[in-house]
Amino acid sequence: MTAPTGSQPQKHRNPTPWAQGDSAASATRITPGNALRPEDIALTAAEGTAHPSGDVAEYALRLGDDALILAQRLGQWISRGPELEEDVALGNIGLDQLGHARSFLSYAGAAWGKTEDDLAYFRREPEFRSAHLFEQPNGDFAATIARQFVAASWQYPLYRELSSSSDPMLAAIAAKAVKEVDYHLDHSTQWVLRLAGGTEESRRRMVAGLDLMWPFVGELFEDDPLTTQLGDAAVVPSSLTAEFDRTTGAVLAEAELAVPAHPMATGGGRRGRHSEHLGYLLAEMQVLARDFPGASW
Repeated sequence: MTAPTGSQPQKHRNPTPWAQGDSAASATRITPGNALRPEDIALTAAEGTAHPSGDVAEYALRLGDDALILAQRLGQWISRGPELEEDVALGNIGLDQLGHARSFLSYAGAAWGKTEDDLAYFRREPEFRSAHLFEQPNGDFAATIARQFVAASWQYPLYRELSSSSDPMLAAIAAKAVKEVDYHLDHSTQWVLRLAGGTEESRRRMVAGLDLMWPFVGELFEDDPLTTQLGDAAVVPSSLTAEFDRTTGAVLAEAELAVPAHPMATGGGRRGRHSEHLGYLLAEMQVLARDFPGASW
């Protein structure tokens, strides 16, 4: 898929060999180019060669939490998709998101001497920094597509810009993730068009799904002291607003759907204030690790 409609040329603030995909470069001793794996990040953390600052770790934590919670939601569709192809597609998108989460959480944990599992399974609800959008229930298939359309339309420009981060590890993680989110955006876009242009019932459900998810858009673009003080290491959320509006607006116009007019909620997930939905999701996700701490396959 080409870049979203209206996207601007990528700004290279401080390109790194990892972000550029240089086959001669190495993110770690064992992984070339931008094929950075979570295991590689964990290895650098264990060896003491990954040293994110506290602020960078907090930023990686929120991005990891977004991806982790979305992955858990998408995983709930396994064996429940409306057709076999979508069962597989949603599962694969969820696995991509889980890979992003593992990378970001492994890097964040290096600042605090914690593993990705420590951060995923042994934090309490107020310690999670995911935005409210990602914890919203799946609803029907159209509601899930609406959530995925919003998520991918935000993650694509975010990761594209982050691939030029002055922090080499964040840049490497984003350079790999953006290629996968490119597909996620195409997948959700095609389903928005298909459902909106299908039957009266599929169109009604698509409109209802967008109405459910749109109030959580605003939180994704809120600036805060953390993203501001990180400078070129991070992406200022509000800088992504115009491209998000162009991308989603073009798709909804093609689908002959209006951009939902609901007020955008301020959320609070970045500060650990979540909706009632996250607690139930975490109880399901964390139960095995908490009941059998230290267990392995």
